[in-house]
Amino acid sequence: MIDRTPLVAVVDDEDDVRQALRRLLRSAGFDVLAYGSGSEFLRHAAGSVPDCVVMDLRMPGLSGFDVQRSLAESNLSIPVIVVTGDESQESQRQALANGADAYLCKPVDGDTLVDAVTAAIAKGRNASKPFRSPPNSPPP
Repeated sequence: MIDRTPLVAVVDDEDDVRQALRRLLRSAGFDVLAYGSGSEFLRHAAGSVPDCVVMDLRMPGLSGFDVQRSLAESNLSIPVIVVTGDESQESQRQALANGADAYLCKPVDGDTLVDAVTAAIAKGRNASKPFRSPPNSPPP
């Protein structure tokens, strides 16, 4: 079994937020790919197959809900952490019903996000994608 660092995709249309999330997750020991839109992420998702995606809901073009639907239709079982400014109960209910592992509101606490990503990856791991906790995180 090959031991590798988990790969996390960050999808957010706001450049500042995307880069801040990227830096936070890298500092926690994850490898990170950042995308500025849902469609950009989906074009690369099958090829990069991240261990988890951290995604906004409200983006121009494809929304986070659209991305969740596309992942399900493509049979890509990638854990999803929603990080959004949308605090509505309906959006939270819909995102979780669509399979999101966590629903976090902006501004998100860094430790809470890292813990959610670590838990989602541990839950979603399988024999073909071995999981190793990032060096700065407690084991799952």
